[in-house]
Amino acid sequence: MITPRENLLKVLRHEKPEWIPVVGHIDPYSQPNRDGMDPELARKLGTIKWEDGSTCIFSQYLGLDVMDYFGELMHVNPIAAPIIRKRRKVTVERIDKGDVWVIIYKTPRGDLQEVYKVVREDGTFQCIERLVKGVDDLPILTCIFEDEDHVLADNAEDFVRNRKALIGNSGLSRCYMPGTPLGMMVRLYCGVEGVAYLWADHKEELWQLFNVMEENHLRQFRLYASLGYDILYGTDDTSTTTISPSMFEEFCLGYTDRVADTVHKYGVLYAHHSCGLINNLLDLYRQTRMDAVDALCLGPIGNVPSIAKAKEMLGPSISIIAALHQMNYPIDDRNSVAESIEKMFSDSCPGDNMIFCLAATPHLNMEQTSFIVQECRKHQRMFAV
Repeated sequence: MITPRENLLKVLRHEKPEWIPVVGHIDPYSQPNRDGMDPELARKLGTIKWEDGSTCIFSQYLGLDVMDYFGELMHVNPIAAPIIRKRRKVTVERIDKGDVWVIIYKTPRGDLQEVYKVVREDGTFQCIERLVKGVDDLPILTCIFEDEDHVLADNAEDFVRNRKALIGNSGLSRCYMPGTPLGMMVRLYCGVEGVAYLWADHKEELWQLFNVMEENHLRQFRLYASLGYDILYGTDDTSTTTISPSMFEEFCLGYTDRVADTVHKYGVLYAHHSCGLINNLLDLYRQTRMDAVDALCLGPIGNVPSIAKAKEMLGPSISIIAALHQMNYPIDDRNSVAESIEKMFSDSCPGDNMIFCLAATPHLNMEQTSFIVQECRKHQRMFAV
């Protein structure tokens, strides 16, 4: 009998697993319904925050495999990170205005500002003004990335070691890292419309920025990989509604390989996180040296037609971490839900490159969530080989 940790590593290394893993996930967006929840579980979860260990607690309670995430530096307000961001010539000023705050970057080339707003009582926030408004802002953003350095925090090794100890042999440790420079521009710094204009009119300036961003990202990946994480995620979170296949091919293929090669030198795996409409990107992913595609979504949330088609398009060298989409819909017709789960597992056979993710959702209570877990459990070993 092997441990869940060993079994997950087998899948990510494309070896024969004993069962197809199902991992749990919680974050401030993916909240579990407290209706009928065990009071002790509710107490342990408390108010769910990013990277607070709730994914590990939730997964272990349901008897799921664990892929816990922690230590991310990308958040505007990270809870804790083993890496410290340092600046030399750039200064950062924060101005709080109730539920809104402004962050101003003051650089030798000029200033940029972004604005955030709290949108829920639990502190979840969104960006309402992005850093880059036009081409004149690109040199300033470049200056910010050039000026930025990263060093290990004094307690970095203890921090990672202690969080990994909570996981133990029940699973793996992971961290969400920056995505491709293009993906980060779309998602965080500029937005879809702004990137579209820059792509059409100022591609050379974009390339100059992206080269500097890549060096910045690689410094971060090296430090995180040195701390012994099992798997690092490039967080693109984009799809063909925001990045076309030709854009990804030009800007992202080489970058992805260079990041994967960097973390592989430390014995760490690399996954590309990109939920949404990615069906037309899978052939391009196949050309890279990434180890896994994370958050692959079937329709109607995504546009990948089936697990079998995803496996065919990605080939044997890239593992799939796919969302259990049954968590996102009413489950009044439980026979149909059971059949759809069986279909996903049968399409996964053999399971040497397949992991399913059960992300918590507020519209299913714990009894309904447990039903989906039990249906998965019927097929995990049957379709593993």
